[in-house]
Order: sequence, then structure tokens, then C-alpha cells
Amino acid sequence: MHGYGGHILRVDLSTGHIKRESTDTSYMLKVIGGRGLNSRRLFDELKRDVDPLSEENMLLIGVGPLTGTLFSTSAYMTISGKSPLTGILGDSAAGGFFGPELKYAGYDQVVITGKAEQPSYLLISDDRVEIRDATHLWGKDMFQTTEALRKELNDNNVQVAAIGPAGENLVKFATVACNNSRMCGRTGMGCLFGSKNLKAIAVRGTNRLTVHDTLVFLDLCREFDKRIMAHPEYDRRKALGSTLLMKALNNLGILPTDHFQKGIAEYVDQVSGERIAEVYKVKNKSCFNCNIHCSRYYITEDDEAEGPEFETLCSYSSRIGNDDLRFALKMNAYLNRMGVDSLSSGETIGWAMECVQRGLLTKDELDGLDFSWGNRETIENIVHMIVHREGIGNVFAEGTRALARHFGKGTDLYAFQIKGLDMICGDPRGLKAFGLTYAIASRGADHLRAEPFFELTERYEESEKRFGTRDAADRLSDKGKAVLVEYTERQALLTDCLTMCKNVGLSMDILDFGFAARLLTAGTGLKFTPEKVDEALRETIDRDRLLNIAFGIDVSQDTLPRRFTHEPLQEGASKGHVVPVGDMVRDYYRLRGWDEQGRPLKKP
Repeated sequence: MHGYGGHILRVDLSTGHIKRESTDTSYMLKVIGGRGLNSRRLFDELKRDVDPLSEENMLLIGVGPLTGTLFSTSAYMTISGKSPLTGILGDSAAGGFFGPELKYAGYDQVVITGKAEQPSYLLISDDRVEIRDATHLWGKDMFQTTEALRKELNDNNVQVAAIGPAGENLVKFATVACNNSRMCGRTGMGCLFGSKNLKAIAVRGTNRLTVHDTLVFLDLCREFDKRIMAHPEYDRRKALGSTLLMKALNNLGILPTDHFQKGIAEYVDQVSGERIAEVYKVKNKSCFNCNIHCSRYYITEDDEAEGPEFETLCSYSSRIGNDDLRFALKMNAYLNRMGVDSLSSGETIGWAMECVQRGLLTKDELDGLDFSWGNRETIENIVHMIVHREGIGNVFAEGTRALARHFGKGTDLYAFQIKGLDMICGDPRGLKAFGLTYAIASRGADHLRAEPFFELTERYEESEKRFGTRDAADRLSDKGKAVLVEYTERQALLTDCLTMCKNVGLSMDILDFGFAARLLTAGTGLKFTPEKVDEALRETIDRDRLLNIAFGIDVSQDTLPRRFTHEPLQEGASKGHVVPVGDMVRDYYRLRGWDEQGRPLKKP
């Protein structure tokens, strides 16, 4: 089958039953692949009232139709299920080499149900699929697990997606790692693995991928490579990766500092991406078939590790008042090995620090830990306690929403989560379209559902031409944001369906529906038109909304924490701004074709 792997793999861990189904091309034309395929499967097959940690929850892994081909950055895979952290639609994507290897094994999607009686791992080697004992792997970290499996299978080319101790202990925001450090970090997919006694999935594929029209496809891939190389941010992205945002956001006055109390960290130069590059970076790394190589490998006196990405760097530096870069890098390495989401864990720490600052919590209530800003000993101790669910760490391991409810303090004012998912490191008071994105994103407080980076460009004439308003290119304007978010939400979903890197397809803004339709047609032979691509994206977004409504989401939850709607920033280039999120959400509903309660009027 051109483009697609050709099969859907179903595995029931409870019964041991394994089944291979042929991929239905007419079905794929309506969902494209990746996240779109996963979302449709959940919509069609998942019981709405299922407990996320029960055997009945589904764990899906999807790749795109062009994953593993010459199409640059299409190296990702998406894991989906009902989120253990939020109780609604959950998914998370990661790059590396696992996604392409799954395609080479002949699969477009893996559907896992049930629960193994004992710790197990799933071996996928082309047509050979086995559920194997993983008792000897239980307790091992990411690096140890990958090394042990490759040694056991006598093949260093085996690609591994694994959980660490946090996933085994059902930390609600546990991660799944590919290639040790490429993280499916959000919504607790590692916890979902652990709930099924699934330690890892090891994949080895030896099949060849073919495309429908080789010459046309090759020309399109070359054109896309040129777009990447010609982008004005290419060199900076290669040198710094996403950590370039530390100084960029600080200059705009929106770098989360002391738990979003400030937007400027006076010590930003000490913890910046530039500082990592100057002092600690030893080489660049890339995912499969990427010509940017934006990831970095670093060596400190404490660790050798990959990363960090911006969200981890900020979460463990300015967001919680830490000005020690070496410590932030140490925590990055530990979080990756243990399998913990840096954003959610960082927000639980930031919440506790602000509650202590304001006299709402005491040391005695927090197992004697001193949650003063930047207290490195406390930060290190609480993360260890979270991983192992020890003492107060057992409550922190439930996530910020549950943590605040447990203490009954700081729930509305200082718990920066939406729909149960903790906010990213970007202050929406100076990024109005991002604020709208956080509010309406289907998996909770998330920027990657739209990432409307265009509002930072100040390309006003282009904004007028593309979106009918100059305001879409003005990050501080309250207007013109719904049309930008509605468009970039579809663009973001397209990159997830293709399982490609959002830093390229979305933030660089070099992938449009017309170009994608040409790529898909040349790659698969299916008649993808721009209109059919757009229809598939719109229907997926509507289905996701209907699924979330069934999970209990309503219009009241499409909002932001009070700090961002009522407390203006006090300094910097974004001084005086708040987010009028209610007006923007209503505009978004109208553009999306939903009613005033946020319900799709057209059934997908």
C-alpha cells in the first residue's frame, strides 16, 4: 500500500489476543492518519464513562501516511487515550525514530486494550507480534530499559517506547519516552501504559515504504526542504532549539517568573538557551530525517543528557524562581529518566511555592519541606517523592487540580490549569491568541493545539490578506484572534495527522492545505484535495469536542485562570494587559460553527 503501512494492529493484553487488520483507505481519506486516526478510533469505539485507569480504556499509537519517507520532519508518533490526568481526551506526540520504525514494520496504528497480569512489553517485529514478560524491567529508568531490551533482543536498531518508575507508580502526569529523551510528555500517557502493566513497546521493521508518484513526491520533498532552509529562524532554531524562547519571551515581558507573578526574570542570561550552547552543549541531535537538528546533547558535572526543550528549562528555572542553570539541567535529566512531565510537575511546585508565599500553606502541611522560591533541595526532594508516590508526593502525583482540591486552597487563584491540564510557559496576557488557544484546546491548557505563532510576527499586510484583519499579527490586540486560532488549529491538527514536527509545519508556517494535499496524493495515490483535507480536519475537531462533551466538558471550562483575566502584568513590554477570554471564545464558537454552549451544530 502506497504511503500507509497497510495494517492496523490490535492487542488485547488481558486475553493475549493479537489481530492484524488491513488499513481501510476510504477510512484514512477521512482522517488522514496520526492524531486524526486515533481520535476517530476513540470516538467510534471508546465507552464514554470508562475509568481512565481501567482495562476498558484504549491506548492508541498512530503514525502518519508519510512517516518514514523523505518528507522532512515526519518522524513523530501520537499516543492517545482517555487521559488519567484530566479525564478527557488525552494524547501526546514525540519524535525520534520510533514512528518510522513502526511504519517499516507495516503498521499505521496500534490499538491496545485490556491489562496484562504481570509487567509486560510488546514486541513488534514485522508480522511477528508477541507479549513478553517485563518483570526484569520493572523499576528500571528509561535508559536502562532501552539498553536492556536491545541487549535482550540482540539488536541495537530496535526502537523502544518505554515508561520509567513514574509510569509504573501511576503518577498521573507520567510520560512515555522514545529514544530515551523524546517525550510523549502531556496528559499522562505514561500512566496509561502503567495502568495496563505495559512497560514498553519494542519495534523492529524491515519492510520497504513506497509512494504512489515517486518523482512528484521527490520534487515536493525538495521544495519543502528549501522552505525549511530558507526560513529566517533556521540558524537560531538549529543552534538553540526551542530554548531560544527564554530570552525572546523575557524581552516581551511574558516569561513566567515566580509562578506567573512576573513576566521578566532578571537572571535570564544565566538560564538561557544561549548559555546552554556556550557552556554545556557538545553536539546537535535530530529526529529521523530532519535537516534542522534542533535537539542538543549536553554534559555537565552532574549528567550527560539530551535537551532540554524550552518548557522544561523554564519550568525548572524562572517559573519556580531558580537561577541555577546547572540544577535545571540536572532536573531535566532526572525527569527524563524517571518519566515525569516537566510542565505538570513544575506547576505543582509553583502552586505550592506561591501558596507558601501567601501564607496559605505551611511547612508542616508539606512534610516539612521548605517551598520558598528556588529552593533546590526541596525541588529535588519533591520530584523524587512524586516519582515514588512517597509522603506528600503522593498528592502532588495527582496533578495541580487535584492537589489544590486536596488542600482546599488556591484552587481558583493559583492553580494554573485548564480542564485538568497544567498551563505551558507562556503568559497569555502578552499572547492573546495563545490565551484563546489554552481556553479552547481539546486536551486542556495547551498551546500545541493551535500555536498561533503568527501573532508574534507583526506581518500586518499579510495578516490582512490571510485573515481579513491586521490584528491577527498583533500579540497585544484583543481582536482578530478567533480567526487566527481557528485556522492554526486546523494547521496544527494537519501536522499531527502527518505526524510531523510542529516547530516546522506550524511555527515556521510553511505548510498549507494545498501543499499537503499534493504531498498526500503523490505519496498515497488517494485523491486528497485541499477541500478534502480541510473537511477531514474540521470533522476531527468537531468529533473531539463531542467526545469531550460526553466526558463532561462544557462552556464554563473554556476559560483561563483568574490571574490572566483580572490581574494585569506590572512591567515590561506587555504591561497593563489581561485577556478578555470570554469575548474571544464566543467569536471562536461562531467561526467554528458551534452554538453558544460550544456544541457543534453539524454532526461529523
